[in-house]
Amino acid sequence: MMNSKKMIQTALLVALVAVTTMVVNVPLPGVKGYINIGDTIVLLSGVLLGPTTGAVAGALGSSLADLLLGYAHWAPWTFIIKGLEGFLAGWLVLRLRKGTTLATVIGAAVMVGGYFLVGTLYYGFGVAVASVPGDLLQGGASVLLALVLVRPLRKYLGLGQ
Repeated sequence: MMNSKKMIQTALLVALVAVTTMVVNVPLPGVKGYINIGDTIVLLSGVLLGPTTGAVAGALGSSLADLLLGYAHWAPWTFIIKGLEGFLAGWLVLRLRKGTTLATVIGAAVMVGGYFLVGTLYYGFGVAVASVPGDLLQGGASVLLALVLVRPLRKYLGLGQ
C-alpha cells in the first residue's frame, strides 16, 4: 500500500508525464501519432521511485496526453506500453544495481516494439516500419535525458547513488 508521500509523488509524476508529452511533441501524420520526450519522465519515474510509480506515471500520464491531444485511438495501447516501460525501468534498476543505462534502454526498447506492434495492427507493416525511426529517436533522446538527469535528481531527492 502506498503512503501519502508516495501517492503525491506519483500523482505529480503522472501530471509531469502528461505535460512533457504534450508540450514537446512532433506530429507524425503517416502513422497518426507523434514523437515526444514524455518517456524521459516515465523512465525517471521507474528508475528513481520504483516499478509501481514508473508504471502508474507512464500508463496514466501518457494515455492522458493521448486523450487530450486527440489521439484517443492510441490511449489504451499507450496505457499498456508506457506502463510496461516505466515498470520495467524501475524493476530492472532494482534487480541490476547500478544498471540504470540498461534499464532505461530496455524500457525504451519496449516502447519502440510496442508501438511497432500496434502500428502494424492499425495501419499495416509498411507504415509501422516507417514509424520506427521516430520512435527510436524518441526513445534514444529520452534515455539520454534520463541518464543526464538521474544522478542530480537522486542527490536532490536524497535517494543516494
